[in-house]
Amino acid sequence: MNASIITIGDELLIGQTIDTNSAFIAQEFNKAGIWVRRRVAVGDNAEDIETALNEESKQAQIIILTGGLGPTADDITKPLLNNYFGGKMVMDPNVARHIEYLFREVYRRPGPITERNKKQAEVPDVAKILHNARGSAPGMWFEKSVDGRNVVFVSLPGVPHEMKGLLIDEVMPRLLKHFKFPFIVHRTAFTAGMGESMVAERLLDFEAALPRHIRLAYLPSFGIVKLRLTGQGRKEQQLTEEVGLQFDQLTALLEDIVVSKTDEPIEKIVGHLLLKQQRTVATAESCTGGNVAHWITRVPGSSAYYNGSIVSYSNIIKEALLQVPATTLRTQGAVSSETVEAMVKGALQQLGTDYAVATSGIAGPDGGTPQKPVGTIWIAAGNQDRIVTRLLQLRFDREQNIEITTMQALLLLRKVILGLEG
Repeated sequence: MNASIITIGDELLIGQTIDTNSAFIAQEFNKAGIWVRRRVAVGDNAEDIETALNEESKQAQIIILTGGLGPTADDITKPLLNNYFGGKMVMDPNVARHIEYLFREVYRRPGPITERNKKQAEVPDVAKILHNARGSAPGMWFEKSVDGRNVVFVSLPGVPHEMKGLLIDEVMPRLLKHFKFPFIVHRTAFTAGMGESMVAERLLDFEAALPRHIRLAYLPSFGIVKLRLTGQGRKEQQLTEEVGLQFDQLTALLEDIVVSKTDEPIEKIVGHLLLKQQRTVATAESCTGGNVAHWITRVPGSSAYYNGSIVSYSNIIKEALLQVPATTLRTQGAVSSETVEAMVKGALQQLGTDYAVATSGIAGPDGGTPQKPVGTIWIAAGNQDRIVTRLLQLRFDREQNIEITTMQALLLLRKVILGLEG
């Protein structure tokens, strides 16, 4: 069962708005056994939208559109769909009442509701209307025969909060009732310490021997590689067992670099370890500016093992709050093994934790020297008994350097907790 996602809006094409809707829709579809064949972005242009509808309906049985349903002149999706499916615009009393409720009871806006807002209750009479509990633009469900196939078209608002509510509450239950989908099973391994091409070399024979209904995908990011096995079939239990056996073979072949056999981010993996050992951690950051703390604390419940952070961006703070010796900063510099080791010691003492992580380096784009060019970054992790430092020599832009440093710092912390880093 194939699906296509069409996102509408000039703001997506010029990069002013990042398309997060497609990712959410694809994730929900995958859970239900719907394969997203293509994602298409078009601007606020009627001809381009109609072309996309014609092209995608040749390939997919489900077309999801997001965007262009607002009250302003550039929101052209609704009238276009009305013409495309040969309908006429009518006032839907349920949508009208909902808009009245939102403006009076939720938004509490004084004065009369504008005609522009009232017009959002006008919908094509050929559509099934989907209730948008989170906003004023309703979703719309259309059906059309294309080359003898029944194709479903669903139009949703572009506002992510509204789109998510409609997809979960209205669209998915209807799709599951309307179609019978195959099962899709995913298993993901998290690896670190080896590049994508080298991992692929080790898996040449394994990948060649995979059955046709199971595929392997490589997902590299920030110095790690995730490996996802995806199987499709009609019998869920049999498929789950098949994918499980292949996954066991895969992880056995990469035992030395597997960080986790679940699709979890590194901050969750570290959090599980700390909770299991009933230990705590703190962070002392310079070049990452609190990003390590941000990653750790985006995990719900992280307060059980995370005490806090000292963002010591200047040497004055390194010396005053983390007790980094002035002689170390003067002779070795802020970007050095000795400094990050001292930062870990200071964080352990000042924040009273079992473990600490430290970062200090030159993220760029300026600040480098011939001896320490941009991308020279030291990280450290340890406890009262042992501190491990590591040099990173990165070559990316500032944002990527910070993200990679954060990932590597947490990977180092994991190894220290497990006693794997000598």
